Amino acid sequence: MARLVAAFGSSHSIMLVSRREDWQHGFRVIDTKNAHYYDKQGNRTDYEALLAAAPPGSEALASPEKLGERYDAAEAAMDEVGRRVRKARLDVLLIVGDDQTELFRTSNNPAVALYYGPTIRNTAREPASPSDNWVKSARMRRHEPEVDREYPVRADLAEWLIRRLCERDFDIAAMDGLERGQSEGHAFQFIHRRILKGAELPVIPVILNTFDPPNQPTPRRCVALGRALRELIAQWPQDLRVGVIASGGLSHFVVDEELDQRVLRAIRDKDSEALARFDPRQLQAGSSEIRNWLVVGEMARELDLEWVEYIPGYRSPALTGTGLAFAAWKTLD
Repeated sequence: MARLVAAFGSSHSIMLVSRREDWQHGFRVIDTKNAHYYDKQGNRTDYEALLAAAPPGSEALASPEKLGERYDAAEAAMDEVGRRVRKARLDVLLIVGDDQTELFRTSNNPAVALYYGPTIRNTAREPASPSDNWVKSARMRRHEPEVDREYPVRADLAEWLIRRLCERDFDIAAMDGLERGQSEGHAFQFIHRRILKGAELPVIPVILNTFDPPNQPTPRRCVALGRALRELIAQWPQDLRVGVIASGGLSHFVVDEELDQRVLRAIRDKDSEALARFDPRQLQAGSSEIRNWLVVGEMARELDLEWVEYIPGYRSPALTGTGLAFAAWKTLD
């Protein structure tokens, strides 16, 4: 029988494919232009309002020295997640991530999709140009260095999960391939390129529409999906060591440490009701990716959360940035 033996979580912010000097200087410039800010109550806001409301001492939280320290901590945390994934000796890794108009568009945007093609493609980087800014260069680091690459997918298990989820009244968009020129989205590129470092570990992409209203899955639906996936994996007849990783989150583009700690605490306590009760108003813009952690938290409730590294990634005096989180549950033998 298949067993869910390991679970992980990792932020995938553009911060994590950027250079130290981008952290220290670049984000402060681009954050003033971000159009996707919500305050901690879930109300639309802008950089100027956030800056005006920032408490005394906020400038020090975003100093180049602090940002350099956080950069080093994040690099070490990503290496640790990768080490733990390799140590788990998995046969397949489910990646729960979001799509931000990469494979889908708002003209046709499913709430939940599973990919079951034999492979999934990551495309090569666009040729560099002297006019490229650092943001484009960072995004290109999620792509393959020279040529497109097809990563293996555990297609038989993925197709079976789609059928069984539909029998449980989940409306699942099923994908058996990509259109010409399409690439897997950033949530999945990041896991392949940075966490797995190109390893040939078969994956199953579980794709949520966390970002774009009006059909984002509710926290309660995310928990229900995680529960169903956990139960179905246990019914798969072949012996497999299965792992799962949440890709994305936590709070951004405004760092909300209190929200992030509530998420991590509910996961650690295996509190399904607390996970299901999160206010969707607080899960908007980048913070919407917390939904990926809700799915994985419920999937992994029979495991014990063993290691967490949380880095409040403030990057401007307005306290914009990302609540960077990295986690691993205790792996079963």
